[in-house]
Amino acid sequence: MTQEQIDTLIIGGGQAGLAMSAQLSARGLPHLVLERARIAERWRSERWDSLVANGPAWHDRFPILDFPDLEPHVFAPKERIAAYFEQVAEMTKTPIRCGVEVLSVTPQAEGYRVETSQGVIEARNVVAATGPFQKPLIPEAVPESAGVMQVHSSGYKNPAQLPEGAVLVVGAGASGSQIADELLRAGKTVYLSVGPHDRPPIRYRGRDFCWWLGVLGHWDAKTRRAGMEHVTIAVSGARGGHTVDFREFAARGMVLLGRIGAYKDGVMQVAADLAKNIEAGDRHYLATLAEADVYAKAQGLDMPEEPEAHVIGPMPGCVTHPLRELDLAKAGITAIVWATGFALDYGWLKADVFDDKGRPRHERGVTQQKGLYFLGLPWLASRASPFIWGVWRDADYLAEQIAK
Repeated sequence: MTQEQIDTLIIGGGQAGLAMSAQLSARGLPHLVLERARIAERWRSERWDSLVANGPAWHDRFPILDFPDLEPHVFAPKERIAAYFEQVAEMTKTPIRCGVEVLSVTPQAEGYRVETSQGVIEARNVVAATGPFQKPLIPEAVPESAGVMQVHSSGYKNPAQLPEGAVLVVGAGASGSQIADELLRAGKTVYLSVGPHDRPPIRYRGRDFCWWLGVLGHWDAKTRRAGMEHVTIAVSGARGGHTVDFREFAARGMVLLGRIGAYKDGVMQVAADLAKNIEAGDRHYLATLAEADVYAKAQGLDMPEEPEAHVIGPMPGCVTHPLRELDLAKAGITAIVWATGFALDYGWLKADVFDDKGRPRHERGVTQQKGLYFLGLPWLASRASPFIWGVWRDADYLAEQIAK
């Protein structure tokens, strides 16, 4: 077992860790990155096979490197994203050690003692860059005795992985809506539980949603209204990118449900909130279009109007006459995919910087514990914070704080 000293230790070799390393290197600040597996491991092994980025190649990248082999408006496959981050690491000469697990980080009188699977490191600064996708959340609703296969979205790979029969997908953000669509196209009978969500247009008046959210200032938003911090975004880059439309899902045979409730004797209760959730998503969609129209007019932009984009069709029958309970056996459901998000897991960080729900207390990633920083979390500094290009800005700010 070895022991060494380092000025700044970055924990995590994904987009946040690589961005932090690049920003420190640009300032000539010594540091080391530790990654428990491989660079961008979650893109490699914790996503489904057909996943592509939800933003186009011109947008979902660091400013120091583009995708020279992709057209700007293509949505990069997950393997290309992983290769991209390897290119970033090589380009910036990231001092990274893969296959090293951090066991504990403990504050000392000066700096931190970091116990790893390969020895002890003493660091003056520590940046926790493990991101928001740490611990898959699977509600303890359906017991194993129910006899159905249960998998989190991070463990789902493809339709062939699931047994014959219908599938219940719980969660209708980007992951849930894309997985449900893929299963439906594979010939599965699909039930989709739809909760609160935002539903931006993938393209409008010749521009993609990333461009619109930028010029409209949405990426720079600092906070959301109370209780809306975790509302998911239903968007998809699959098959060239498309606006998620739950009505279209229903027209192809998908059964939409409200939020899933208690389970008993083979039957799941279903909340009476389906229409409300879809209507709220529609309002978000239409509000984005209206805001875009105002902006285009005010700026005098020569963009063709799209009145047809404002047309919202009638609610499908599964929404106007929703199921209030779901008998799994009668519905033929043999598998459940839980697209229910992730929880933070900082059990290895022995510092008094968390609230009663285990969330880090910080100001733009800077904690009250000297030398301890967080990076890559949702709303760390703005709405853009957990995204590839957004984490670059936050890393720039933290590097400045460390340099001081």
